[in-house]
This record gives sequence, C-alpha cells and structure tokens, in this order.
Amino acid sequence: MSTSPAARITALYRYPVKGLSAEPLTTATLTAGEHFPGDRLFAIENGPSGFDPANPEHQPKQKFLVLARQAALAKLKTRYEDDTRILSIVADEVEVARGDLGTAKGRVAIEDFFRMFLASELAGAPKVVAGPPGFRFMDSRSGFVSIINLASVRALEKETGFPVDPIRFRANVYIDGVPAFSEFDWVGKRIRIGETALTGLKRTERCAATTVNPATAVRDLMIPAVLMRTYGHADCGIYCAVAGGGPIAVGDTLTVSEGEEAGAAF
Repeated sequence: MSTSPAARITALYRYPVKGLSAEPLTTATLTAGEHFPGDRLFAIENGPSGFDPANPEHQPKQKFLVLARQAALAKLKTRYEDDTRILSIVADEVEVARGDLGTAKGRVAIEDFFRMFLASELAGAPKVVAGPPGFRFMDSRSGFVSIINLASVRALEKETGFPVDPIRFRANVYIDGVPAFSEFDWVGKRIRIGETALTGLKRTERCAATTVNPATAVRDLMIPAVLMRTYGHADCGIYCAVAGGGPIAVGDTLTVSEGEEAGAAF
C-alpha cells in the first residue's frame, strides 16, 4: 500500500448559520458519523420552507437566505457563541443585531433585522430554524465535512487572472501541498489526520455562492462557468464523512493511503 504526498491543513472554519459568515478555528474535534462541529446548525427561511424539526428532511438551499441568492449577506460579519446561543451581526464595524437563538425573543430580533436588511429580496417572512440533533443545513444531502485544496484555488486564479479568496468556497478544511484538483482522487479513499479518519464521499459541485466576493459582496467572478469552460465540470473540493473521530488542527498533516478503499461507511 503506497501513500500519496501529504497535504497540510492551513485553515479550519465553521458556519453556524447557513449563508452567514465563516468563523475561523484553530482546532476541531470530529466524531465518527457526525458533521463538522458547530457547522450549519441554523438556517433562516426565506418564506416558509416546509422544514419540520420533528421530521427533518433536506431542503433546497433556495428556501433559505444564502449567498447564491442574496449576495448582500457577504456584507455581514457574524459570530455565534455556543455557550450563550447568542448570534451577533456586525455591518460596517457596527453591531446591528443580537439575539439568543435558543429563545423566541432572540430569534425574533434576528428575524426583524433581516426583514429590514433584505426587504426587497424576501419571498416571505424570514424565520430562524434550528436543526435537531444529527441534522445540519448542508447544501448536500450527504455532506458531513468539506475540504478545499488551495492549489485548486490557485489554478482558478490563473484561469481568471484575478485573486480568488478561498473563503468563497465556504469549506470546513482548507489544505495545501498537493496538486490542483488531486482531491478528486480521494473520493472512496481513507483520509487520515493523525488518529482521525475521513471517508472521501464525493466531489463538490459549485454554485452561485462562489461568484460573490466575500470582501465586497459583489458578484465579480463566475466561478462555476470558469470551471465548466476550463475543466468540463463545475466541481472544486470534496465532501467527506468522519470514519474515525479525533482532534484536527491547523498545521496537521493529512494523508491519503492509495489502495485503502474506504467503502460506503455512511
């Protein structure tokens, strides 16, 4: 059994509320069979979505406030506090909303802000919804942890002739040290980070969210179109499942064992 060149984790992010800003981490503890910790715990409905917490089912992203539809969301910087359940929203360095997402009053405070902030873009009343245990508001029905290869991002920069902020791809784990798009070869393989193990599930098809510049909230690069024109697909990065839990951290080495098939664990 041979081992492919090692990659290194350069950044870790979670996105507690679907569509809102990234929160950087230095470490994370993964649990077998579960999602990336603290990721996509909440979403904000753009009018009734049909989501039922008692019988949770995957809903199309368009039913929620997301960058693919509401580019203005990139103007906001948000922070969710796990212990207090408080979400704070900052625009132009001023806090514009704060609410405890565990209480009706707190959720209404957040909903009232979006009712004003996105008044012309709403299909209906915004409503904060929380996923029950084991459910996350992922774009993919089967995605648990997402990985982006920075070499792939640099390849896109070369094709577009413009800087491409990796945060456009809203991944959990950013890696470097392996060739561009070589992460596609990890689908069906075991990916190891120390004692932690991931299963490569599938390539990630990119959507209009990647067209939004996270610094300006302007749609300035048609990333899916560039991918399709250049490579014949709209994929960048992969989704994984957690096969063996454990800690991961920025700076950790990530390896893929060639020939070590992961199987369909999830």
